[in-house]
Amino acid sequence: MAADDALMRLMTVPEVHRAVDAVWRLESARIIAGLARLVNDVGLAEELAQDALVAALRQWPESGIPPNPGAWLMATARHQAIDRIRRNERLRRKLELLGHEARQQQQNAIFDGQPDLDAVVEGEGVQDDLLRLMFISCHPVLSTEARVALTLKLLGGLTTEEIARAFLSAEPAIAQRIVRAKRTLASKQIPFEVPPEPERATRLASVLEVIYLIFNEGYTATAGDDWIRPELCYEALRLGRMLAELSPAEPEVHGLAALMEIQASRMRARLGRPGSPSRCWSRTAGRGISC
Repeated sequence: MAADDALMRLMTVPEVHRAVDAVWRLESARIIAGLARLVNDVGLAEELAQDALVAALRQWPESGIPPNPGAWLMATARHQAIDRIRRNERLRRKLELLGHEARQQQQNAIFDGQPDLDAVVEGEGVQDDLLRLMFISCHPVLSTEARVALTLKLLGGLTTEEIARAFLSAEPAIAQRIVRAKRTLASKQIPFEVPPEPERATRLASVLEVIYLIFNEGYTATAGDDWIRPELCYEALRLGRMLAELSPAEPEVHGLAALMEIQASRMRARLGRPGSPSRCWSRTAGRGISC
């Protein structure tokens, strides 16, 4: 263990930054989902998660990468959320209203104690939080373009620049789209929850539509010089697999995941020389048939 700690401390700053970026890609959706349940605001949850990311970039080059970096980010973000809640409570002069024993116990459960880092990320409710985040990112109150951008941002962990590059859009336009989506969710007071049974089928269809749109744009690019954009296909595959794991009893989810897996397995055959379609694709594309 001491040798591992020493090795981590020997990592250069660029290596640490690469490690932070990899952890963010893997853990950001779970961290934002968990924070959104705590603060009931997706925009604020993302802001707190990014503050934790900044803290990691500052501290890890000196202290070394912790054994469970995802849990470290979650714990740091939760502490910041708790500080924010406490500050707001003080500003609103509501702390005196918490004298009732039951409410005080509830607050102590949230605010007091040092969290177990492994339990922060692996505890019960994480899967439900991710499912809630999927449903709120793809809420029908948002336009299709806003759903796609917000899903890639919150669940895919992509930066605004990466989303803009993937869809050949200007970065400020994508940034404004994401900001407007968050404002819409806040102004409409969309609850952070899995929709009730009567709405679930419609809302699930919206989630599936967004994932398939992302995959389709990667599989058959609608703009630019590239025939395919593998990074978008792989991101849609990751989201589809995640949704299938979160909703094991939904046949449409598994159907979409299977369709994307089959199509993705043929991507290499679609290109011949770099940047050109394969002969097979060229012969059959006009008839809507792929190799």
